[in-house]
Amino acid sequence: MPVTLTLSKALQQRAERFLPGGVDSPARAFRAVGGDPPFVERGEGAYLYDADGNRYIDYFGSWGPMILGHASPPAVDAIREAAAHSASFGASTASEADLAELVIKAFPSIDKLRFVSSGTEATMSAIRLARAFTDRKFIVKFEGCYHGHSDGLLVKAGSGVATFGIPGSAGVPDEIAHLTLALPYNDAQAVEDAFAAHPKEIACVIVEPVVGNAGCIPPAPGYLQALREITNREGALLIFDEVMTGFRVAAGGAQELYGITPDLTTLGKIIGGGLPCAAFGGRADIMDLLAPLGPVYQAGTLSGNPLAMAAGIATVGHLLEHRDEVYPLLESRSEALVGGIVAESARAGVAMVANRVGSMFTWFFTPGPVTDYDSAAKSDTAAFGRFHRAMLEQGVWLPCSQFEAAFLSTAHSMDDINQTIEAAKLALSSVKV
Repeated sequence: MPVTLTLSKALQQRAERFLPGGVDSPARAFRAVGGDPPFVERGEGAYLYDADGNRYIDYFGSWGPMILGHASPPAVDAIREAAAHSASFGASTASEADLAELVIKAFPSIDKLRFVSSGTEATMSAIRLARAFTDRKFIVKFEGCYHGHSDGLLVKAGSGVATFGIPGSAGVPDEIAHLTLALPYNDAQAVEDAFAAHPKEIACVIVEPVVGNAGCIPPAPGYLQALREITNREGALLIFDEVMTGFRVAAGGAQELYGITPDLTTLGKIIGGGLPCAAFGGRADIMDLLAPLGPVYQAGTLSGNPLAMAAGIATVGHLLEHRDEVYPLLESRSEALVGGIVAESARAGVAMVANRVGSMFTWFFTPGPVTDYDSAAKSDTAAFGRFHRAMLEQGVWLPCSQFEAAFLSTAHSMDDINQTIEAAKLALSSVKV
């Protein structure tokens, strides 16, 4: 049955009266793919249900957190129990150390951490720490990597800004932007050149170890190791932004998968079980610069919120307890889904290449390969838009940008995957129009 969005359209028009563009995050707008965004009423397992009663197989999973599916019983039960005691205290609770202990168990590079409410807070705080620790101003980031919307990190930031064709953001002073050196991802020589041009001036290198905000782009062999060696030699800190990859590509994130030890790590999404929660952490000698122990100030009224801690403990606890079942299942089902749709594209004569790391993946409408932002940007975004609309019509909801990664959850069954591949057969015919 074709998807109808009568009520969703009305809700969108109402939202536009009160919210810029009718959204609270540009990632929710459908400007890049066309059509009308469904308004969600509820989620259950692998599915979303909209205000018009349509059901969708969900492959963006709240942009990553829903690794156990929507309304997973462990998280729901934990949130209910915590909410009965109050939604917030503004004071310390034992649950903060409980979740921290679980995270540190999974990430041996982290001696201590601090919880915040968003990935943006985590990355900007980690960079502030790096600057304080090194007494340097410049930072290195990579084109297409998104580290939140703080001023210095919106330079060539991929994802949302790429989707809307924006090179950075208005409102960011040149005096701040010039302290960010944006380099091509997967190019170690560019990093060497940056350090040569700015000797003893670069505080840190921050990287998505697996890019998720120009679509999914894995690191080339030896690339992350090169970043580790260069930063060690030059006295700069290496920050892994694992907001997306943490507990996603492996229980211990990309640093476990690739065997690299960063100085600082930022986490989010999964660690809050879908509630607003993030963290930054690392070596004790760096983290102890934070107030109240040290001179680096960072604070947040809702940091360590008890509801978010409860959802995080339930989700992360489940992943760690069942890691030997969870991650092989995610790997095999993601492989079947991604490979199945690439095979259908070949049969349909549609140029497509897929990148995948575990249950994080992107279908790029280009002959490929996609190894950095420039190669991702060669994708046929109009073709992706047609594919997205055709899949949505058949009840499959993909990320609404060519430059966003898709995600699988443990709730996705093989029937869901087979249904998705069948939907792609029809959708790919619309791409060639």
